Amino acid sequence: MLAGIRVLDMASLAAAPLAATYLGEFGADVIKVEQPQGGDAIRGWGVQKDGVGLMWKSVGRNKRSVTIDLRKEEGQSLVRELAAKCDVVIANTRPHTLTKWGLDYAALSAENPKLVMLHVTGFGLSGPKSSRPGFGTLGEAMSGFAHTTGEADGPPTLPAFMLADGVASLNAAYAIMMALYHRDVHGSDGQLIDINLVDPLARLLEQSLLTYDQTGKVPHRAGNRWNISAPRNTYRTKDDKWLAMSGSAPTIALRVFRAIGRDDLAEHPDFSDPQRRLGRAEEVDAVVAEWILQQTLEEAMRVFEEQEIAAAPVYDISDLIDDDQMQARQVFVRIDDDELESMLVQAPVPRFSGSAGIVDTLGPKLGQHTNEVLAEVLGLDDSHIGDLRTRKVI
Repeated sequence: MLAGIRVLDMASLAAAPLAATYLGEFGADVIKVEQPQGGDAIRGWGVQKDGVGLMWKSVGRNKRSVTIDLRKEEGQSLVRELAAKCDVVIANTRPHTLTKWGLDYAALSAENPKLVMLHVTGFGLSGPKSSRPGFGTLGEAMSGFAHTTGEADGPPTLPAFMLADGVASLNAAYAIMMALYHRDVHGSDGQLIDINLVDPLARLLEQSLLTYDQTGKVPHRAGNRWNISAPRNTYRTKDDKWLAMSGSAPTIALRVFRAIGRDDLAEHPDFSDPQRRLGRAEEVDAVVAEWILQQTLEEAMRVFEEQEIAAAPVYDISDLIDDDQMQARQVFVRIDDDELESMLVQAPVPRFSGSAGIVDTLGPKLGQHTNEVLAEVLGLDDSHIGDLRTRKVI
């Protein structure tokens, strides 16, 4: 789908490189530029096996690794030459550093007006905090997510995965595609895309904003409940497992009452009316929790599935991999790898009727494709490349 689109990924860690990963899954040629000493920090991030970073293997899928020392003028010049032959450049270096290196959008677009550049930062390219460094944890804190997550009497709760980076990367990927569409369909130049780690996640917390703006109330933590529907929680089963349920649709809540033998609640005005039911959400939860606690997970799920109630087991990763729905859709694919023999990774998420996403290779060794890319894209011969390597530019 994206064959012919060349992407220069000179970012590190999560949000920005993930956007490049998504493009690579659908055919874009992604050239990953890394510092010769150590490379992208995500190579050393998280769980390692035999000295190989597992997260890098997934985020680096379908990419070609080129090492260029961006702190050297000749290295900066090489990257400018590469950018001139690319459709998209992805960066997350702080703005003043990119400007100092001559790798900011103004400099790169002067040589390549059709260039689309994504610049991901902690707080954005404008505003009083624009020059501050930022990580996903700060986005999860400042966006309002942590404030609304956790038990009512507990601390604000951060996710145990890169939520802010992930949400930002998805916004970034579709923004790149819109910019390319605008460029190619409307005959326009490229443009700069400004994505940070706070705004995309804050965009999803609409209830907090709308409630505060219109009522003056600040929503607070309520555990797994949500004040727009009841029942809505996680519930422990007789065999010490858990299931989650959502009664967001009014008809679902009434089905729950009837499924657990409480027809009286389905007929009661305080429980059958969605708004009045919210005022008695604690009682609703208690009734549902008591019934579920008397069932095994399998028994409870059988009843809820028969009654078409929105409920699901709370899976750990082993449960998820073994689920028949996940297996039928091939949500996870095993890829051969020179360093790890093979590795199970998430398959590309969007499903298209006419094209399939691909995972050809996992993250390459540092600098594995330096010679190949410099020769293919810039036309450098072996002598020139050897000289750059001797002088440690690459």
